[in-house]
Amino acid sequence: MNIDEQVRNQRAIEALRNGVPNRDAVTVLGSNQPEIEDKFRRQLESTKQAVADGSQNEGMLVAGDFGTGKSHLLEYLMHLALEQNFICSKIVISKETPLYDPAKLYRAAAEAAIVPGKRGSAMTEIATALKALKFNNQDYGDFRQWTLQEAGLNERFAATLFLYERMSNDPELSNRIIRFWSGDKIDSGEIKKYLKACREPVTYKIDKITAKELALQRFKFAARLILAAGYSGWVLLIDEVELIGRYSLLQRAKSYAELARWMGKLEASNVAGLTSVLAIIQAFQSIILEGKDDFEKAPNRLRAKGTESDLLLASQAERGMRVIQNEFKLLKAPDKDVLAQTYEKVKSIHARAYDWDPPAVQSIEHMSSARMRQYVKGWITEWDLKRLDPGYIPKIEVGGLEPNYTEDKNLEVETEGGSDSDNLNQV
Repeated sequence: MNIDEQVRNQRAIEALRNGVPNRDAVTVLGSNQPEIEDKFRRQLESTKQAVADGSQNEGMLVAGDFGTGKSHLLEYLMHLALEQNFICSKIVISKETPLYDPAKLYRAAAEAAIVPGKRGSAMTEIATALKALKFNNQDYGDFRQWTLQEAGLNERFAATLFLYERMSNDPELSNRIIRFWSGDKIDSGEIKKYLKACREPVTYKIDKITAKELALQRFKFAARLILAAGYSGWVLLIDEVELIGRYSLLQRAKSYAELARWMGKLEASNVAGLTSVLAIIQAFQSIILEGKDDFEKAPNRLRAKGTESDLLLASQAERGMRVIQNEFKLLKAPDKDVLAQTYEKVKSIHARAYDWDPPAVQSIEHMSSARMRQYVKGWITEWDLKRLDPGYIPKIEVGGLEPNYTEDKNLEVETEGGSDSDNLNQV
């Protein structure tokens, strides 16, 4: 065994020990969720066809308790998608990346995006691929036509696409446009200055647009840009969605509406070329939707405002809550055969990582209530101790983790650009 292989196995063990799956761990362990894997493969096929047939692309919501392997599953699905030439973005919901804020979610997705076989910035790689195609293949031609006449996008997208194609030999301008496509702000005056330099001062009318609407249009534009560059599509993998349970009531309502969007349940919000998988704890419905009475309180609070936008948001939030209630895919609990197979795989990784023969474990082998993460961490902990002291007899205790869903004001960050009604020119 060479040193590179040993290091890969050590990385895998470290990831499994800490409960944070990485490429090395997922490659060796694979997935024990065949039904979810099959559905995801069908999603990928549908995504490839979405532009051609105009179908509404649906997402998938997976649910499971803490330690049952949701993050591991998302990592595994990401590698399946990369193998099929999809660009993938794995996003963890947090204070910096709230589900209810499309602008912040887009920037997080663009920053986290991984391009198959590439290591650089995703949007730079995508733009470079377009340049390599010399902007003259059929897919790019269709994309250019779409941005001009069919997409209904703000014309800053068509204008920047024109500038990138016309001025592709200007690295400073190209970089500025790529940053805009990645989520940076660019005002209309700056675009007009570049257009005037290209003798195109009147072709594009750059209207004002809200930060939220611009972000939603960015997703549509980027997904089609990815297809035009020769990739199969874009996959969003959104983890720890349960954090929305700690938002204020109105922010939870907005988050439910956004969940409905990424699940493909909002008719006017389909993003051709993009599909998503979201992960949430299984108990979210009982703890939040029922425990905090969100089914009643969230839409009623919005409808009490009486505005057209709030009435629409109430309807969208209800759709999102129904998805959480009825349309999740539950992670399958490991049976004895799965545990035995996983045990042998982890034992083999540990043996190769440290060049030794791990003995049979005894500490938590018969704890039927243990979750997969607890089993794996228990096995690794016992082997670590015995590798250092072969005569030591470890006794490992497994404890539970009780999640806290108390509303946290520290998570109540303002939506980018202020309220959705704010018109922003510099975005």
